Amino acid sequence: MFKKILIANRGEIACRVIKSARRMGIATVAIYSDADKHALHVRMADEAVHVGPAPANQSYIVIENVLRAIRDTGAEAVHPGYGFLSENARFAEALAAEGVAFIGPPKGAIEAMGDKITSKKLAKEAGVNTVPGVMGLIEDAEEAVKISRDIGYPVMIKASAGGGGKGMRIAWDDDEAREGFQSSKNEAAGSFGDDRIFIEKFVTQPRHIEIQVLCDTHGNGIYLGERECSIQRRNQKVIEEAPSPFLDAATRKAMGEQALALAQAVDYASAGTVEFIVDGDKNFYFLEMNTRLQVEHPVTELITGVDLVEQMIRVAGGEVLQLAQDDITLTGWAMESRLYAEDPYRGFLPSIGRLTRYRPPEEVAQAKRAVRNDTGVFEGGEISMYYDPMIAKLCTWAPDRATAIEEMRIALDSFEVEGIGHNIPFLAAVYDHPKFTSGEMTTAFIAEEYPEGFEGVTLPEAELHRVAAAAVAMYRVCEIRRARISGRMGNHERQVGQDWVVTLQGAAFSARVTADRAGADVTVEDRTCRVEGDWTPGQSLARMTVDGAPLVMKSELISAGFRLRYRGADLRVNVRTPRQAELAALMPEKLPPDTSRMLLCPMPGMVVKVDVEIGQQVQEGQALCTVEAMKMENILRAEKTGVVAQINAGPGDSLAVDDVIMEFE
Repeated sequence: MFKKILIANRGEIACRVIKSARRMGIATVAIYSDADKHALHVRMADEAVHVGPAPANQSYIVIENVLRAIRDTGAEAVHPGYGFLSENARFAEALAAEGVAFIGPPKGAIEAMGDKITSKKLAKEAGVNTVPGVMGLIEDAEEAVKISRDIGYPVMIKASAGGGGKGMRIAWDDDEAREGFQSSKNEAAGSFGDDRIFIEKFVTQPRHIEIQVLCDTHGNGIYLGERECSIQRRNQKVIEEAPSPFLDAATRKAMGEQALALAQAVDYASAGTVEFIVDGDKNFYFLEMNTRLQVEHPVTELITGVDLVEQMIRVAGGEVLQLAQDDITLTGWAMESRLYAEDPYRGFLPSIGRLTRYRPPEEVAQAKRAVRNDTGVFEGGEISMYYDPMIAKLCTWAPDRATAIEEMRIALDSFEVEGIGHNIPFLAAVYDHPKFTSGEMTTAFIAEEYPEGFEGVTLPEAELHRVAAAAVAMYRVCEIRRARISGRMGNHERQVGQDWVVTLQGAAFSARVTADRAGADVTVEDRTCRVEGDWTPGQSLARMTVDGAPLVMKSELISAGFRLRYRGADLRVNVRTPRQAELAALMPEKLPPDTSRMLLCPMPGMVVKVDVEIGQQVQEGQALCTVEAMKMENILRAEKTGVVAQINAGPGDSLAVDDVIMEFE
């Protein structure tokens, strides 16, 4: 077995590989860019080598820089993680020339599966179901229309070298086929330097389900069940689970056997994933094979008990696979949530900056429940503009799906992230959505259920009552503390009244509290709840139970109450005496400032270009300026006709969220 391996990656996946290597007694080498000098993966590794400036194309994916780090440290093998160089056949070839093991599949398998047209042909030859379509290259738009008619609309027009949703269009008629062909061709050329296009049937009611395979260099292979990855936003996965709530045992077996047949047809060795699209009738079709470790591999590990990273290392070391297909059993249910540094209230725009607070839920591995958090960040660290905005992969496991979902809800409620925008509220909303909880979702879930974007969560009345009851009990604790600090004489608890009015989410409820040593009975309107917990003023996380059920809220004291965040809802909760509530109702409402004549920066970023000048009249939809964030250029446009009165920022200026870029008359 190897004595030292280098991880050619960063962030959470580098940390994940280090953990398995450490358990195996293998020393690890991290590589890092200028931006990652103090990163968590650098701290965790036994050694670390600098490989260049912050941009990945000047550091992490420069093959010669990685090879230099290998030579300098004497690493015997390289784990590439995912992304970066993980599916780069040239990198695998360069390692072989150096006599260094690649902890991944052979170069030939990477090349064969890396091209969508070639991979589909090989899949068909291996007996794998493929989507009806034309795998050959398509010359022009008219040929695209003819092919689309033969297949039958709707069709999917895709770039052969595509990925991440780029170079992909759906066409429902001839006109859309013409337009989609040219758009996909242009986008593919710009993104991948390869404008080859193919067309296939667009599957309706589609689910994205993938099969994990594991093969050694001695001809042995197994499949480890499936992962449901249908919750996607713009073709990027957001939530994954294993197993799928949709598949039956017969379909699972058929998909697994076909996935393994494809892997063995290309002499695959290592962990890999075969992705399928599955329609509402459980017909499944090959999409692609990812010749690397998947982001969502933890859910497979949780239901099988197999450490995939360890198995990859052992296979790369030439060991015979010690697992047979009969050894693989799927136990319980696992969920994975991808926590991203992006603001769901602003169209999921990227958010960068310092993590002023980062407190994940406690990781546990028990007989009836598990919580796992794969992360590469820490409190006080920076979320950089140069790399993927992933903060963590939060996973839960339980004996059944409903319990695993409930464990995830509590874990998300317990996850404290401050200083940047993040998608925890959105994730929480998905886990409460009836379509998700029923398992009746498709890849169109987010587009269909949130067509206007995410605008927050409105709690149902039953949950609102639970939150109100807990807030009143918590506020009573605050009032008792104030009485003690103020030095008022007598029994402090008796001086705090029993009757309150609690206001939240636009509603006001009368409440009455009867407390004892163990907790309090709180009557909200006509419903009485038993509230217990050891929360004290100043704690940012309130772990309560209401009628025996857990209630975990992020808590922040404000005037006459709290800011409480729970299940995706962000609530301003006021708790007042009846007289205070009566007077508060007479106070004029504080209106937000009028920003209708201003262009505000929607995300942290740098101004690249200003397209207008002072005194210029602009029309609705006209480009005003371009702001770059996370290496993506965002064009900001006029919402209505107006005249530019003032410009406050120019090219090269760095802006924070809501900085005023320009003002209008």
